[in-house]
Amino acid sequence: MVANVIELVVEVGDAVAVGDTVILLESMKMEIPVISEHTGTVSALKVAAGDVVQEGDPLVELTF
Repeated sequence: MVANVIELVVEVGDAVAVGDTVILLESMKMEIPVISEHTGTVSALKVAAGDVVQEGDPLVELTF
């Protein structure tokens, strides 16, 4: 599925927990939250608002 990045909810250095929303995507006029599957610290954002992404693209890098 192709989607547009509409919002980066976190920034590099932010702490996230399991279940936190990290990015919001839009596809077919639906807003899709990207949820963290791990607890950690955001070490890199691989996308920016306005980018077009596909399933499997890396979006956020966490350190545990």
